[in-house]
Amino acid sequence: MFSVTGMQGFELFSLMHLVTLVLFFFTCWWLVYYRLALRPYQKIIKWTLFVTLLACEVTYHLWLVLTNQWDVADLPLQLCSFSTFIAMFLFLRGNKKAFYLLYFIGTIPPILSMVTPDMIYQFPHFRYIKYFLHHSAIPLTVLYFILFEGYRVPKKAVLNSFLTLNAIAVPIFLLNQLLGTNFFYLASPTETKTLLSFFGSGIWYYVTLEIAALIVFYITYIPMHYLQKAENKILQGEGE
Repeated sequence: MFSVTGMQGFELFSLMHLVTLVLFFFTCWWLVYYRLALRPYQKIIKWTLFVTLLACEVTYHLWLVLTNQWDVADLPLQLCSFSTFIAMFLFLRGNKKAFYLLYFIGTIPPILSMVTPDMIYQFPHFRYIKYFLHHSAIPLTVLYFILFEGYRVPKKAVLNSFLTLNAIAVPIFLLNQLLGTNFFYLASPTETKTLLSFFGSGIWYYVTLEIAALIVFYITYIPMHYLQKAENKILQGEGE
């Protein structure tokens, strides 16, 4: 389960992969459908997500160290780690602007990472469990703040968050050049075949990455737009 060389040969859309995805989407549905019934358990849900995010980040690096694999390229500077740190910060201290960024980088990106994972290990290897649990906890955290904390995102946050992400990406890009790393996958696509594998190479990789990111941000905002629109109609109806 913790071997470096054992239990490899992950198969995209294998039965176990599909079961994992179904469990994630079922959990999302369960939180939404039973949100009112679950309100008395809000603190339990909150701290369960917090501990899950923290445990995933810590145990991963512990595994790398204990198996003599840890390298500078394993610094927690990938997008999912940034999402994790923002999410944990929000659990400890609410901040609307921080949530705006988390909403855009912590919803569709981790879900896409689960659909086409950068993964070689099979279930029940530690890396498999950690990867999918970690990438599930991030969008579930976003859902938690929407359902139980009442967080909402204005339309202007789409462009602002996109520019903020680009501002973060600049020093990450320079750090990649300095250390020979691939944080944010700004140096090249993933080693395994994922959606990034179809983004081309050279300058076109970055152009496609920027366009895809902006499209994903706008798509991510669509359900938030309709949610706030429906809530405004209800408020107007109550006011008449």
